[in-house]
Amino acid sequence: MKFHAEFDIQKIDQPIHHRHKIMLIGSCFTENIGEKLSNAGFSVLQNPNGILFNPVSVAEAIINIIQQKIYIPSDLFCLNETWHSWQFHSRFSGITPEDAVQKINTSIQSAHQFLKNTDYLIITLGSAWVYTLTEQAANSQPGTIAANNHKAPSAWFQKKLMDITQIITVLGTMLDRLGVFNPNIKIIFTISPVRHLREGAINNNRSKSALISAVHYLTEQLPKLYYFPAYELVIDDLRDYRFYAEDLVHPNYAATEYVWTKLMEACMEPDTISLIKKMDEINLACRHKPFNPDTSQHQAFLKKYAALTQALLNEFPFLPLADTLQYFQQGIHH
Repeated sequence: MKFHAEFDIQKIDQPIHHRHKIMLIGSCFTENIGEKLSNAGFSVLQNPNGILFNPVSVAEAIINIIQQKIYIPSDLFCLNETWHSWQFHSRFSGITPEDAVQKINTSIQSAHQFLKNTDYLIITLGSAWVYTLTEQAANSQPGTIAANNHKAPSAWFQKKLMDITQIITVLGTMLDRLGVFNPNIKIIFTISPVRHLREGAINNNRSKSALISAVHYLTEQLPKLYYFPAYELVIDDLRDYRFYAEDLVHPNYAATEYVWTKLMEACMEPDTISLIKKMDEINLACRHKPFNPDTSQHQAFLKKYAALTQALLNEFPFLPLADTLQYFQQGIHH
C-alpha cells in the first residue's frame, strides 16, 4: 500500500559539487537547506539581508549587493528604542544607527565579494503578498515595499498581492543584472513549502500559484535557471499534517530531511552524496560527549576520527575540516 505519491524530479544539467560556492537567499526554508549544505562541507553564504519572503525584496537585495549600496543612518528608522532598515531582518538592527549600518554594510560588502564568484544561487520565494509603507510609517517613502515589518503598527502597511506579470518583471530585471555581474552563475529557484496562513488559506494558495507560474515562465525562457520542487514535495508528495510542526505552518524535521534527500538526488552526483555522508559521520562524532574522556575506548574513538578527517583533508583540501581535525587531535593523549 502506498501512503504518498512520489513523482520524478528532473535532474539539474550541471550537478553541484563541493568545489562550488553557493549563495542562498529567501524565506526561512532557505536557512534549513543552507544549514545542511554548510554542515555538509560546502562553501555557503545564506541570507545576507536576513530572511526575505517576497520577490521584490529578494530582487532588491541582490541588486543592492551587486551595486555595493552603502547605507547611512538617515536610511534607518527608530522603533521600540532600536534602529532598523525596511530592507533588512531585525538581526541587523542596532541600539544606535551607527551600529545598524555597520552590520548592514559589512554584510553587503561580504555578499558582493561572494556573489562575484558564486557558482549557484538558490532563491526560495515565500509569498507574493507585499506590504507597502503608508504615510504613517516612520522614515519612509509611501509605496516602498518592506522586507520585514519589525513589529511595526499595522497602520504603517498596506497589503497587496503581486500578479504573475509583476513577479516576472521584477525577477527578470534582477536576473539580467546578475548575468552581467557574474556570467557563470546558475540559479536554482524553489517555492517555500511554509504555509502563510496569516493571509488565510485561500490567499496563501493564490500567492503560491502566482509564484509558481512566474518562476516556471522564467525557467522556460532562460537556460541557466532550474526549478527544484520543494513546495510540491511537501504539499503533494508528503501531503500530511504530520510532516508539519505544531503550528501547522512550518515543515518539521522529517519533511526537511525528505526535501534535502530529494535535492541531493536531483542536483548532485553519487560521489558528492557519498562525501556528504562522510561529513555527516564526522559531524556526528564531533557532537559526541563522552562521560569518561580518558578511557582507552574514547581515545580509540578520537584516533579513528582524527585519521578519517585527515584522510578527507588529504583528498579534498578545500573542505572546512581544519578545526574539526584539531578538535579530535587535542583530545588524544600522547
